[in-house]
Amino acid sequence: MSTENALLTILIDRINNDTLVLPTLPEIAVKVRQAADDPEVNLAQMAEVISQDPALSARMIKVANSAFMGRSIKVNTLNQAVTRIGLRQIKNIATAMAMEQLFVSNNKLIRTYMDKAWQKTLKVACQAITTMDFYLRVNKHTSLNKDTITLASLVFNIGVLPILTEAERHPEVFANPSFLAHAIQKLAGKIGGAIMREWGFTDDFVEVAESWSNPNYKPDHVCYVDFIRVGAIIEGILQVSDKAAALSAYEAKGVTRTLDMFTSDEYLSTLEDVKSMFA
Repeated sequence: MSTENALLTILIDRINNDTLVLPTLPEIAVKVRQAADDPEVNLAQMAEVISQDPALSARMIKVANSAFMGRSIKVNTLNQAVTRIGLRQIKNIATAMAMEQLFVSNNKLIRTYMDKAWQKTLKVACQAITTMDFYLRVNKHTSLNKDTITLASLVFNIGVLPILTEAERHPEVFANPSFLAHAIQKLAGKIGGAIMREWGFTDDFVEVAESWSNPNYKPDHVCYVDFIRVGAIIEGILQVSDKAAALSAYEAKGVTRTLDMFTSDEYLSTLEDVKSMFA
């Protein structure tokens, strides 16, 4: 049995037996989510929790000041940032900002792969969030919202992490990048869904991580998966034979307005605002 096939067999066996080591949610994200779920928590207490992580605190102030939040007056303190963002959104946005901590490795080769995976994730996320923003301008009574797509678009590809971590024990497989791509395509969705369940995330997140790249999953209703797929198609991460035709399907579904939307000055300007949150 080749090393590649052996690794694939190991991964599948560990998935089926629930013995695959899954990444843990960053500690600060756990604390923020626990605080947000406390009905007694107030904004000052939430700011105190976030202040335990200086990097996250700085990112939250940056998000609060971003053009995407739609405010022109700048905030300078974490308390002001938390107040502006609000308790309802803070849970998902803080978790999203902590995601980058997972895409790291002491192994130089693995670190390169993880960095590429994270950069791809950010590209898709920015397109998905921007597309959602335009969707919400027209569909004001939908249950879909910006804070959920912000986190969903940063965890959609989380299933690649255990694959890369396991592959780290078999460095010879990195001589065959196409194998890794095959393993990710075959297994990342199932692993991603398992991670979302392990972290106690809602069905929306499980659906995104598990099904975004599955061509057989075609829900009739507009859902977060649609926005992830639109972003992945635009960025060339979800391979399709005809990009315009693939995007047209989302126009017909009502996810997007027209294909011209993606090249409009308004869309591109909003996209830059979103990118600034993650810069």
